Amino acid sequence: MKPKHTQMALTAVAAAIFLATTAVSCTTDNHEYAGKRLVILHTNDTHSQIDPDDKGRGGILRRKVLIDSVRGAEENVLLIDAGDAVQGTLYFTLYNGEVERKMMNELGYDVQILGNHEFDNGMESLARQYRETNATKITTNYDLSGTELETLFVPYAIKEYSGRRIGIIGINLNPSGIIDETNCTGVKYLDAIKTANATSQHLKATENADAIIAVTHVGYDESAPPTPSDLEIARNSENIDIIIGGHSHTLINPDSPDCPIYKVANNNGDSVLIVQTGKGGRYLGEITLALDNMQPSYRLIPVNDRLDGRIDNNAAKLLKPYRHGVDSLMAVKVATSTKALDSAEPALLNMVTDFVLQKGSELTAANIDLAIMNKGGIRRSLPEGDITKGMIITMLPFENHITVLELKGNDLKAALDVMAGRHGDGVSKGVKITYNDHTGKCTGILINGQRIEDNRIYRIATIDYLANGGDYMKPFTNGRIIGKSEQILYDDLLDYLESDKMKGKSLNPSNEERMTKEK
Repeated sequence: MKPKHTQMALTAVAAAIFLATTAVSCTTDNHEYAGKRLVILHTNDTHSQIDPDDKGRGGILRRKVLIDSVRGAEENVLLIDAGDAVQGTLYFTLYNGEVERKMMNELGYDVQILGNHEFDNGMESLARQYRETNATKITTNYDLSGTELETLFVPYAIKEYSGRRIGIIGINLNPSGIIDETNCTGVKYLDAIKTANATSQHLKATENADAIIAVTHVGYDESAPPTPSDLEIARNSENIDIIIGGHSHTLINPDSPDCPIYKVANNNGDSVLIVQTGKGGRYLGEITLALDNMQPSYRLIPVNDRLDGRIDNNAAKLLKPYRHGVDSLMAVKVATSTKALDSAEPALLNMVTDFVLQKGSELTAANIDLAIMNKGGIRRSLPEGDITKGMIITMLPFENHITVLELKGNDLKAALDVMAGRHGDGVSKGVKITYNDHTGKCTGILINGQRIEDNRIYRIATIDYLANGGDYMKPFTNGRIIGKSEQILYDDLLDYLESDKMKGKSLNPSNEERMTKEK
């Protein structure tokens, strides 16, 4: 049966369920399917990592080698992406999603769902790319009625393999607080758990699905506000068999001793497999589903340089015209660094945050008390030695503008608690914060040696995304914006690095941890 091509409201799904009387079991052994299997390959949060990253990991041409190899060996293969396929490298900055779309078509993706970054260039741009995307595009809990995306998405799909019917749903995060509302105009969010359960029950009872895959972009654990996480969806489900997740960049590797829980009991006591491949296309996920008893097994396949000798020439030719613009920017030297600056370490975050403080002070005559930067806004590391223009843009790829706002101390405390809840973000020099990792609340706040005062007005340099409440920084929306740079953050930083102030100087930021967990 072909998937429906109109957005199904939750009430319509529920009505169909009430008409159904029995559900098809997906766990009963069936000798007709003995030896038959479905191999499900999946990615998430590849973030425009078309080429290998700065540490030589990933690369879409290498990924194609693996996918083609599996397709050559297996009768039944399903290829799925769980969102955020775009944003994070020069390929998106320069070509607005065209490269990712063409390459994913070339790899033959069967199913794609939306991530939050798919919306970064707005609805019209997203619709333009998705009109030429070959994969079945699914969203179950976004009502897209009246938007540019309405006719491009379906609420679920049924795909048949060796006589078995596999139902697929797509569960997306609540856009509020994470997606700029001007970039997702008209998108209506439906409750993730209720919609997932209603639709999966409909697929089992009415569409005779033998197994249900939920492809999600909500995050792995309960700390991902304000949307239920993969763990919560699994525990509150009855008919979902597999969750292929994204958004939290969680690496679920069964071969690792640090692997998160990936088998969770649902409401019926049945096991739900939860998988995710981290980020940047460094791994390809592989689920093997036995079609006789519908039991899955799972592994991660590294995407690395062992695959370079088998690159597909046609795919390489498709990519070649876009490489010139990327390579040109990567060749322009703008600075040097005395040491490698890892995106996971404090030094790089400190450097960017202190620059935001410096630039903020130039935007207004008023004294700036502190600067705040979200660590999620930094997308790559910088090497020791030469730093290029392309590296800086890739490090700070978003179209953010440095912004200064005035905010009462009690609202600033609430914003710092949000940052503590995600294990700390960037604060400028002179700021010392401790937080309780269990409560996600700050336990000590010193700004230039002084304790924070609830009723004092503070001037804060940050980026407009945060100032407008993005990344769940809603307390910032109680402030008053008093200055904003006309340039994008990476252009401001590039101007500074190429200015007379930096002649003969190298980057050497402090590695001090300014937001620390309470001991």
